[in-house]
Amino acid sequence: MGYDLYYWPEIQGRGEFVRLALEEAGVAYRDVARLPESEGGGVKALMARLKGEGEGTTHPPFAPPFLVDGDLVIGQTAAILLYLGTRHGLAPADEAGRLWTHQIQLTIADWLVEAHDIHHPIGSGLYYEDQKPESLRRSDDFRTHRVPKYLRWFEGLLSRNPKGDRHLVGDRLTYADLSLFQMIDGLAYALPYATRSALEKAPKVAALHMAVAARPRIKAYLESDRRLPFNTQDIFRYYPELDGQPIRG
Repeated sequence: MGYDLYYWPEIQGRGEFVRLALEEAGVAYRDVARLPESEGGGVKALMARLKGEGEGTTHPPFAPPFLVDGDLVIGQTAAILLYLGTRHGLAPADEAGRLWTHQIQLTIADWLVEAHDIHHPIGSGLYYEDQKPESLRRSDDFRTHRVPKYLRWFEGLLSRNPKGDRHLVGDRLTYADLSLFQMIDGLAYALPYATRSALEKAPKVAALHMAVAARPRIKAYLESDRRLPFNTQDIFRYYPELDGQPIRG
């Protein structure tokens, strides 16, 4: 029957990290909120789960994404990926390797929050236009200090991997590689100039990003209508003034 993934229907957001794992694993899943209500989908179905209605509500999730597998409901992106990785060969077989991959994913989750906060540094409930001065300051710090720091760390992981620099963990793809791909892809959309410049000092990260994009299942997904486009309602948003690109006269 496959999995049911619950996430907002019009954005990639955090749900995209889960979609990439499901697509790479080649397993059946339903993106529930994108389905018509006649098929048990739509935002109503998503909200019903969040309100604790229906089956599997002993441990209701706080927010999407969450994954339903039979009676099991799993919230939080990193927890979902830990579950999928173990079941579908996207995580190491040994406990130490699984925990290390999970740690990397949690670090990516931290980075994702920082990327979001460049356009919403004061509060998510405010419009970007209500906090533009603060966003300009936050984005400058993010571009100048935070992006290089994260990239140095990931570049170092690839360099120190005893199995080679093609993957973050071991000698085969894990969900951490997929998530780093998505992080770089989002930053390249939101901050194209800054990201291109930063990746010049992280060639192994750049190579991993290209390698993941070329994987057959991922490539097919990226070229399909299942892959939602980036937009200015998402976590990664393109506002030219936040990119730090020199203005040419």
